Amino acid sequence: MSFLNLENKNILVLGVANKKSVAWHIAKTLEEEGAKVLYSVRSEDRKNSLNKLLAGKPVFICDVEKPEDIKRLKNDIGKECKTLHGLVHSIAFANYSEGWKPFHKTPRKDFLQSIDISCYSLIALSDMLKGLLDKKASVVTVSISTTRMAAENYGYMAPAKAALDSTLCFLAKSFSAFSEIRFNSINPGLLKTSASAGIPNYIDSFLYAEKATLRKKALATKEAADAAVFLLSERSSGINAQGIVLDAGMSINYFDQNLVKPE
Repeated sequence: MSFLNLENKNILVLGVANKKSVAWHIAKTLEEEGAKVLYSVRSEDRKNSLNKLLAGKPVFICDVEKPEDIKRLKNDIGKECKTLHGLVHSIAFANYSEGWKPFHKTPRKDFLQSIDISCYSLIALSDMLKGLLDKKASVVTVSISTTRMAAENYGYMAPAKAALDSTLCFLAKSFSAFSEIRFNSINPGLLKTSASAGIPNYIDSFLYAEKATLRKKALATKEAADAAVFLLSERSSGINAQGIVLDAGMSINYFDQNLVKPE
């Protein structure tokens, strides 16, 4: 038996966009551990774009902005399996279609949409799926290494992630009234994903962050995914309402000599 004991466990993964996605790396490792992974994507177009990557796997469609889609997701999953042992929430969205703006110029509709998709969706999904979740299930979401660093180009996504971090605590407390379901997050530093590529001037931030790590090498997406898989397993049973920071030591190394006085 594998140390993680994930064999034959049913895990729902939301948010696969392509093979660079954190969600895909999590799902792939889960399958390698023998878990049965169910996938949920936001649209028929996204499902079609993933035909090759997810061939032969159960794939559902759920736009988390639509309550009726979340309800349908529950019904569709119920037909596929009786119990979910884990849920991966790897969904976030920020609308930069109007270009970069100073934070105080953030459009109301864009901010509220980001909160809805990036944070509230976890509440809505957890509530809707609670009848399918095993009494000791694990729910894992994807946050960021810090929401206190005011990176201008990250805009209002950091406040959305801060709301998500707080939401974990309240969901864990709320669900403790009737279960031992755990809610945790992985909080990675800068990653090379297609989602991050949409952030203005992201590559400059990424390269700087890499220099700030203790090992001088950026965090790999698989490293973040591996932590998520651990949190989904029974081996992390004592961890609840926590965010696991993965930043290769970046947060303690801002005053690295080579950064302060570059050659």
